[in-house]
Amino acid sequence: QVQLVESGGGLVQAGGSLRLSCLASGRTFTSYSMGWFRQAPGKEREFVAAISWSGGATYYADSVKGRFSVSRDNAKNTVYLQMNSLKPEDTAVYYCARNIGWRANPGYLEYEYDYWGQGTQVTVSS
Repeated sequence: QVQLVESGGGLVQAGGSLRLSCLASGRTFTSYSMGWFRQAPGKEREFVAAISWSGGATYYADSVKGRFSVSRDNAKNTVYLQMNSLKPEDTAVYYCARNIGWRANPGYLEYEYDYWGQGTQVTVSS
């Protein structure tokens, strides 16, 4: 069984930064691409960013491109989301998730991910 635990959320002013972490259990972390999604109040959960299993490719939603950066440390079984220049519209619960396919490229859709963390709240004040 895979468990994902996010941390690093909090309250920050607009223009500030936060770094989210997602610690994964299990010895197969290095063979799976990982993604970050978010869900704002009253909205559907949406794709934010993803990183390939090797760490060699990253993908971003247009709304965060140039401000957010996803990375991973396979030795620590951890994936990160560095969020800079935060805006009030970035306020949401952020989730990390594991892509379904072994050594597959990450997807942009929820159904392409099989394990999810419990989420961490990010609140950006104006």
